[in-house]
Amino acid sequence: MTSLHLPRVRRRRLGVAAAAFGLTASFLVAGPAAATPDPGGAPDRESVSESQAADTREAIRNAEIPGVGEVAHSKNVTHLANIPKDALKGFNSDLAFQGDYAFAGNYDGFRIFDISDPESPETVSQVLCPGSQNDISVSGDLLFLSTDSSRSDNSCDSTSQPATEKSSWEGMKIFDISDKHNPQYVAAVETACGSHTHTLVPEKRDVYVYVSSYAPRETFPDCRPPHDGISVIKVPRQAPQQSEVVDFPVLFPDGGNPGAPENPGVSKTSGCHDITVFPKRKIAAGACMGDGILMDISDPAAPRVLDRVQDNVNFAFWHSATFNERGTKVVFTDELGGGGAATCNAVVGPDRGADGIYDLVGKGKHRELVFRSYYKIPRHQADTENCVAHNGSLIPAKGRDIMVQAWYQGGVSIWDFTDSEKPKEIGYFERGPMSADTAATGGSWSAYYYNGYIYSNDITEGLDVLKIEDRRTDSAERVRLPELNAQTQPDYR
Repeated sequence: MTSLHLPRVRRRRLGVAAAAFGLTASFLVAGPAAATPDPGGAPDRESVSESQAADTREAIRNAEIPGVGEVAHSKNVTHLANIPKDALKGFNSDLAFQGDYAFAGNYDGFRIFDISDPESPETVSQVLCPGSQNDISVSGDLLFLSTDSSRSDNSCDSTSQPATEKSSWEGMKIFDISDKHNPQYVAAVETACGSHTHTLVPEKRDVYVYVSSYAPRETFPDCRPPHDGISVIKVPRQAPQQSEVVDFPVLFPDGGNPGAPENPGVSKTSGCHDITVFPKRKIAAGACMGDGILMDISDPAAPRVLDRVQDNVNFAFWHSATFNERGTKVVFTDELGGGGAATCNAVVGPDRGADGIYDLVGKGKHRELVFRSYYKIPRHQADTENCVAHNGSLIPAKGRDIMVQAWYQGGVSIWDFTDSEKPKEIGYFERGPMSADTAATGGSWSAYYYNGYIYSNDITEGLDVLKIEDRRTDSAERVRLPELNAQTQPDYR
């Protein structure tokens, strides 16, 4: 694989993307244990116009974007390792970390890596347990896996089944990972509309799980509207088989953002996509389709909304959230095009499919979210590359607000938002398009900083390990965590 450095900012006006459309496993076989169809394990490929393909080929010839199969990165970033997919052939998804291990979700199950030597990760085990999107997190001896596809039952041998059938199952699966070489499936909890993502609020005896799901329909017996809240699961650490839904708090008593026709191009709110909690500060930020919310989680079993914001001009789908280290800012992401569209070009511009940076002002129950600016990668991508803001985490640099973030085929961006109104990229890593002629879904799903290194789970290419060496991030090297789930934000101090 070829590696090269490219200019920090590319000024080429790469094509007209279809930005406006809403695109809405040797391994272990696990034992017993949605309202969206399984996407399958192969990248989606769509035709692009000949002019778009020609524009992409010209940009590659002019070295304005990396070529197919090439890797590009800023001078302060080093690509240390890539571990390709193995037994699990589906889309790679989210990541979690514990000690010397990384846990990588995949639409076909999950994979555990030994990362004690970050330059040479080794596979410890792979578990076949299909069910999109297999969002993943860990706490102590427990691993949590989200199923957001309608299945024939709650086992890891289940098959896809229509959500219109009452017997269908989707929700949360729980594994015992005390033996990383031999994870055991120990519990399953069905939740309304499945579990697209989930967020842990860990306590000493119990783990509370906030389950985000959406897209109800009258024809779905277990996912009918209104679906204006989240499922809260209580998991006893010593008896996970007793896990159960303990509440379904309504977060949008008025129904939330109505979407079109009142707000054209904005998703109608029917649940949340993702929630990030900051347990030390007893707050949470929710990205909920057409709304962004701030919550009080003093009682983790009963989160309460403090403030709610909308952006009906530039945000199409509120996707995820990240607090800064002091809990005085929130970065919300907009997944314009659902992650399957080419939105990182000059035509779409810098404000759509971007991050929105909000300051938290006020105290206690009077805290509010105040918009400051947008951030989007300054490197234009081709019309054959799906690219939009996606999952990231803080790099805990002293005195600065710095984040690493996945942008699908836009790669991995490292950016500084210490000044909320003037965010800027300080490093990056990316691959060239999967094809110069055909649109395909791929790229970095999640990019997180953990104990001195950046780990990126690429949808098609596998696990990447990166290292940034920069005076602005050097202080983060001293921070060591025993565990990291990016949606359960630690107190780095």
